[in-house]
Amino acid sequence: MENETRNLMLAMVLSVLVMLGWYQFFAPEDMKNPPQAVEQSTAAAIEEPNAEVDIETALARSDRVNIDTPSLGGSVSLSGGYIDDLKLHNYKETLDPNSADVEVLFPKDTKDAYFAQTGFAAVDGTDSKSVPSLSEIWTVKSGDAVAPGKPLVLSWTSPNGIAYEREFNVDEDYMFTVTERVTNNSGDPINIQPLAFVSHKGEPESNGTFVLHEGAIRNTDGVVDDLKFKKIRNADLTDKPGVFADKTSVSEKGWVGFTTKYWMTVIAPENNTPFLSLLRYTEASDTYTAEAFFNVENIAAGATFEKSVRIFSGAKEVDIVRGYEKSLGIDRFDDTVDWGWFYFLTKPIFTMLHWLYGIIGNMGLAIIALTFVIKTILFPLAYRSFVSMSRMKKLQPQMEKIKEAAGDDRMKLQQATMELYRKEKVNPVSGCLPIILQIPIFFSLYKVLYVTTELRHAPFFGPWQDLSIGDPTSILNLFGLLPWGTPDASSIFAIISLGILPLLLGISMWLTQKLNPTPSDPTQKMIFAWMPWVFMFMMGSFATGLVIYWITNNMLTFVQQYTIMRSQGVKPDIFGNIIGRNKA
Repeated sequence: MENETRNLMLAMVLSVLVMLGWYQFFAPEDMKNPPQAVEQSTAAAIEEPNAEVDIETALARSDRVNIDTPSLGGSVSLSGGYIDDLKLHNYKETLDPNSADVEVLFPKDTKDAYFAQTGFAAVDGTDSKSVPSLSEIWTVKSGDAVAPGKPLVLSWTSPNGIAYEREFNVDEDYMFTVTERVTNNSGDPINIQPLAFVSHKGEPESNGTFVLHEGAIRNTDGVVDDLKFKKIRNADLTDKPGVFADKTSVSEKGWVGFTTKYWMTVIAPENNTPFLSLLRYTEASDTYTAEAFFNVENIAAGATFEKSVRIFSGAKEVDIVRGYEKSLGIDRFDDTVDWGWFYFLTKPIFTMLHWLYGIIGNMGLAIIALTFVIKTILFPLAYRSFVSMSRMKKLQPQMEKIKEAAGDDRMKLQQATMELYRKEKVNPVSGCLPIILQIPIFFSLYKVLYVTTELRHAPFFGPWQDLSIGDPTSILNLFGLLPWGTPDASSIFAIISLGILPLLLGISMWLTQKLNPTPSDPTQKMIFAWMPWVFMFMMGSFATGLVIYWITNNMLTFVQQYTIMRSQGVKPDIFGNIIGRNKA
């Protein structure tokens, strides 16, 4: 039994080490840059820093046309003809239903400037005045809003007579389609390069957590890659001082953009459309851009050219993202959600949780139901483990005799113990298997609860109205009975501000330990005595949904182990263990 407890302790320690070190030591390597391709720079539009103004001032600087859909609100700027004002109707900033809608895109010159734009660059001897600049003033040709089934068409004509149209279409969710039309009335052929880009000022405040990617994300012909903002700043320096760029060539299918925890803005060209994917950092304005440069087009005199680009901007709702992947053929769009290294578990766990939620209607209860499902799947291993533990317990009298006979001779004790295990056909390691398998499941569920939009502001009941954050209750105000609030997260008192659920977690782990006899080794005895309370503090700030899962898992483990040990003729002395350990 001593070897059993040692292995159990080792498994628990390994789980903590993996939790803390996995992303540190096994982060994916950067993709190598492909061969250089033809490109035109958008850096001039964002190269020099401008004086920052508030959002209201920025919005008032240009005429605008509203965006109005069931999911989105905002506007298109006629100065530049881009999308720079976007709100999500279905998501609030806080739990207060009267709080403001979440804002995804912000106008240029604001401190959080974040916008998407399409356009052209003049190349190969064509006069730059033949194409609209990125700040050109456009005229409304048709449409009074951007709405599902109601396109907005803008127009602009160059000094030499080249007519441009920019048409905005949007569906009921988060996908825009921007179509550029060029009619060459200049009398001479022109060479222009279509482009699209997303501009992001600075870094998001939440950037930096080791379990979440926030920054650039791209798909290069089926290879999904992500670069944190820091990696873009450390990319190769271009021939323009203070401008860093990381580029890849896409031949058939791909997309590029920026993602945060719950929201993203991504350029998603149609399949079989080659383009150069460029991630750029401009030091002077502290601006990041995700750019797509398409093949140069030669437009003969009198000819018309048309180019469409899709732009996703909104919430990373899994069903919607997967729907675009299937209906529009956007390759691996599902992987814009940060599923993590255990994606092969995280994806089915999310699917099962989402299905259970659709039936039950409460995410907390769905998590409890999911725990039952996982425990059922792992039951054959749990059964073998607990049967092995029962046999180990039956061997305790013989183990005590071996210890007495071996005395201080540890080699003799180990040899005699292994011989006893072989004779009785007992595998002391088998008890660790369910715990080891719980490690990737734990990580996967943590990912689901932490990064998926569906868990944001998902309520349980009572004080637990957001399962994606830590327990809001606190022992320091007797869980709301005393007339003061809980400590701020930055306060030193937050460390000891345990909520109801973390306390229940510690108690459930402590109770589960009572099924096992007290280890004879003093060091093991001390570690096991402290382990439930250490985990209680470690899990105190974890997502409430994850704590609910672990409490349910512990209680199911207790019931399974107690029942199986009784069926093997072993009667666990739970109260005796409690009394014995308390006396110790």
